[in-house]
Amino acid sequence: MTKPGARSEDPRWEAHRVELHGYCYRMLGSGFEAEDAVQETLLRAWRHADRFDETRASYRTWLFSIATNVCLDMLRSAQRRARATDLGPASYAGAPLGAPLPDTAWVQPVPDGRVLPEHGDPAEVAERRETVRLAFVAALQHLAPRQRAVLILRDVLGWPAAEVARLLDTTVAAVNSALQRARSVLSSRPLTPAEPYRPDDRAQRDLLDRYCDAFHRHDMETLVGLLHEDATMTMPPFVWWLRGRGEIRKVLLAPEASCAGARLLPTVANGSPAFAQYRPTGPDGAYEPFALAVLEIADGSVIETTTYLGDRLFPLFGLPTEAADIAEAMGFLRER
Repeated sequence: MTKPGARSEDPRWEAHRVELHGYCYRMLGSGFEAEDAVQETLLRAWRHADRFDETRASYRTWLFSIATNVCLDMLRSAQRRARATDLGPASYAGAPLGAPLPDTAWVQPVPDGRVLPEHGDPAEVAERRETVRLAFVAALQHLAPRQRAVLILRDVLGWPAAEVARLLDTTVAAVNSALQRARSVLSSRPLTPAEPYRPDDRAQRDLLDRYCDAFHRHDMETLVGLLHEDATMTMPPFVWWLRGRGEIRKVLLAPEASCAGARLLPTVANGSPAFAQYRPTGPDGAYEPFALAVLEIADGSVIETTTYLGDRLFPLFGLPTEAADIAEAMGFLRER
């Protein structure tokens, strides 16, 4: 356990908190595991503070060295996390969902505030958003752990090869070789061409507002019309997934899949717009958490929805789960 107050023992930690959390998330593919890795990094740094030698490395490099070792330890016995689109071909409307897979099978979303800087150069912030997209993080999972560390440190965080070599206790030649192999693997797994999410972009806001409005009115025809022709829909923890507006329409219009009366609460995840979905629980007007949906958008349409069923992610995102808090949030939605 982390000693109470350990984080506040050294104020230098705060300067690197978000960047370090983002690094651990990209390595591990889970916001929960990234949180555990960051806490373990802090604990080890606190325990071994007397070993830090500022003449040999910066405090940032020292922290990242510890975090890398923590992540590599965690990855030794872990299975590769994935998305449904990586696990099999598209299904069809009406096909059985199949058995759910455990949480450890999936690339999990993370709140933007945990892994992305609040301020900075807009172009740099937009670039960082791209490197926490679900598709990119899933692609990283195809790399061997040390290759993964090299690519993130070099191509995402911009570290010099010599500094990465010192951190990994290897040579610059070995770092460059690992980076070349990692880039080759990623180039064979092209990402869906989604638009960078820009919260202040009027066209994107209009699209998301129309999506919410159609959902709240349970106007599935209008909602389907906002999807790209080749849109995909996935629902972890099930391997089942759909491709194409036509197949998705069949599912959304099926009576057994009705989400009438449900409400969406906006949030952000992995550099993308996201919504917490709440479903009515009965005639008293109460709601309960149901799912967290992460959207990808491009050219004025929604090209991908990844809906994580269940409420396990809600506390991580600071989303209400108790009846009174949910009622307050729903009241806020009605006032908008």
